Amino acid sequence: MFENLSDRLGGVFDKLTKQGALSDADVATALREVRVALLEADVSLPVARDFVKAVQEKATGQAVTKSITPGQQVVKIVNDELVTMLAGDDANAGALKIDNPPAPILMVGLQGSGKTTTTAKLAKRLKEKENKRVLMASLDIYRPAAMHQLAVLGTQIGVDTLPIVEGQKPEQIAKRAKQQATLGGYDVYMLDTAGRLHIDEVLMSEVEAVRDVATPRETLLVVDGLTGQDAVNVAEQFDAQIGISGVVLTRMDGDGRGGAALSMRAVTGKPIKFVGLGEKMDALEEFHPERIASRILGMGDIVSLVEKAQETIEAEQAEKMMKRMMKGQFNMNDLRNQLEQMQKMGGMSGIMGMMPGMGKAQKQMDAAGIDDTVIKRQIALIQSMTKRERANPQLMQASRKKRIAKGAGMEVSDLNKLLKMQRQMGDMMKKMGKMGKKGLMRQGMGALLGKGAGGQAGMGGGLPQGMGANALQPGFGVKPGAGLPSDLSGMGKKK
Repeated sequence: MFENLSDRLGGVFDKLTKQGALSDADVATALREVRVALLEADVSLPVARDFVKAVQEKATGQAVTKSITPGQQVVKIVNDELVTMLAGDDANAGALKIDNPPAPILMVGLQGSGKTTTTAKLAKRLKEKENKRVLMASLDIYRPAAMHQLAVLGTQIGVDTLPIVEGQKPEQIAKRAKQQATLGGYDVYMLDTAGRLHIDEVLMSEVEAVRDVATPRETLLVVDGLTGQDAVNVAEQFDAQIGISGVVLTRMDGDGRGGAALSMRAVTGKPIKFVGLGEKMDALEEFHPERIASRILGMGDIVSLVEKAQETIEAEQAEKMMKRMMKGQFNMNDLRNQLEQMQKMGGMSGIMGMMPGMGKAQKQMDAAGIDDTVIKRQIALIQSMTKRERANPQLMQASRKKRIAKGAGMEVSDLNKLLKMQRQMGDMMKKMGKMGKKGLMRQGMGALLGKGAGGQAGMGGGLPQGMGANALQPGFGVKPGAGLPSDLSGMGKKK
């Protein structure tokens, strides 16, 4: 969603970081471009103006212009101000207040913003990550099958829903949900209210009546992130009449300009607590301002990447893999496990989007037609092999290569690229095995990838050694300086 803004800011800061010294005029020129970039991203004018003013006050003067790395200093100031704009003063504003069970959570918003789906996603998150017993209740008596939709979602995620009683008013359903949550020993009960196509008095009076019955610990406004500045107006109106405690932005995986997210906190004073990133029931993430700011400035989001890895990697499998690596072993089964792991973590685009300095490499891959179908095709090739061939790839003769490639609907050249990739990764594993754990800890990945592998990040060089674009070399055959996985080109294209 923040891709265009990230590109514009990246261009501005590239110019700054390349200059050895900065004058106040240089900073002022760059910040004018920053303001234009923010306005193009649909950030409201007062917010953009205040943001640039705050940065200018800190970025002009002796501390920056005489700094050893003035360009990077400005980038850091912009990063800090972005975090402040997204987070406000309260560091724990995103945490849900769900003490004193059963804690009521009221979900409000306009129709079509994804309120019912978000209710189910949040219930699943509370159940799985916080071990809470959750009860969901639909108060939408207007939209056809709205109550049944929540019941179906509840069955999918294993969360209880309040039995449907036809003819009841929303406040009566809220009272029944409160009673059942108390008697049933639930930690949280969630009330999914009805939405409208626009804000009207009937909607507001109805939600007010439900609020008075439930006295919610959290009132979350669900807003479609693609609606731009109108989302901020909706938040202001709901807060004035109902009183909201936080915002959930949906469709943040779309191609909107992201201005609503950047303006929401500054205009309403209410924190963004969660963001929806897709249709799946686990596609709801906590909103971390510092991570979003890092992504916008092209610094990546290593913390989220590590968290994703922890969620998807099984400890037992990782331990087995580490033992094989220490022995210098790496066959086609290991490669398939690695590829499947990448798929679970969001594919190449998902991983590269979180890695510092990888924005340009990702664009090169998109331009070359390399996408996540490459991984699927590679897995298909490996599955076309026999168990023996997967364990010992060197056994494959020319005739077998033809049959394996044909079985996966691909060319022999594609299989050769995959075999080369496996050999390169195998060589790296042998190096790791010879170095041992202590050697790896001492010298890091730079020792494996050779000198110059840890290229400087375009946004201030804050990359650990070995995390530059060439770090893909062992896995994807990237030639130094190429920036693109050469051995993958063509594999993502249809035959």
